Amino acid sequence: MFENFIVVAEQVLVLFILISLGFACGKKKIITNVSAKHINNLVLYFVTPCVMVSAFQRDFTPELLGGLGIMVICATAVMVATILLVSLVFKGKDSKKRVLRFATVFSNCAFMSFPLQEAVLGDDGLFYGAVFVAVFNILVWTYGLVCMSGDIKEISAKKLITNPGIIGVVIAIIIFALNIKLPYMIGQPVEYMAALNTPLPMMIIGYYLSEADLKKAFSNVSVYVAMGLRLVLVPVLTAIVLYLCKVETTLAVACVIASAAPTAATTTMFAVKYNKDTELSVSIVAVTTVFSIITMPLVIAFAQTLTA
Repeated sequence: MFENFIVVAEQVLVLFILISLGFACGKKKIITNVSAKHINNLVLYFVTPCVMVSAFQRDFTPELLGGLGIMVICATAVMVATILLVSLVFKGKDSKKRVLRFATVFSNCAFMSFPLQEAVLGDDGLFYGAVFVAVFNILVWTYGLVCMSGDIKEISAKKLITNPGIIGVVIAIIIFALNIKLPYMIGQPVEYMAALNTPLPMMIIGYYLSEADLKKAFSNVSVYVAMGLRLVLVPVLTAIVLYLCKVETTLAVACVIASAAPTAATTTMFAVKYNKDTELSVSIVAVTTVFSIITMPLVIAFAQTLTA
């Protein structure tokens, strides 16, 4: 387990260095709120779909297709189980409880997980990670909207269909199922854009940390409850259940990495959009991101040892 911990810790440290660069750029005003939003949109609308297309540029095999189906089931089960858990822990319809539920359910399964899944598990890890993100996108634009807004009318088929994450996955699955190989003139730009998925999101996370009131964030008890659920309980239970269900190691670890990631920055974006407790959302994102530097290597090493 110690060797697994060292391998993952090195990868997390690399991400932390990039986050630190974003933090410094935020403090020096090299990155501003306006530029951060633009970079975030660049990642959301172009980089993430390219990562998914790149991840699915694989030779079609029945094994991978079967793994894709299993990952959909695992990701859905993990997130639905988490939704049920937080509905018991954070009862209530007030702004604070809505933010806590959203923050605990939705992990940063793209920005923080993709680089780790690729580094620790290779192309297969990235492939399964992209499937997890597809499930994430469907739930964040359905349950997530209702959770934060309190209005089921917010759910829109148009928002789902036009979501860049969903579009990227649909294109990627079609390419994979039909065993289409992108020509160099298209494939290479896709690879270049996909390569931006690690540095840009990490620096934006660093920027948001530079803007957060960390002293206040680290003194909020409810933040620690959400953090314990988000960073420890959910991924550890995920690892144990997948082990008991005898899920294949690469697929299981990819799922645990996604579920072990800190709170998604989407939490703050939705909190702002629906006039909820924005300060609390920033606090949870900040605290879970900082502590994930310790918890992710431990949880992932545990999962690797358990499922080996």
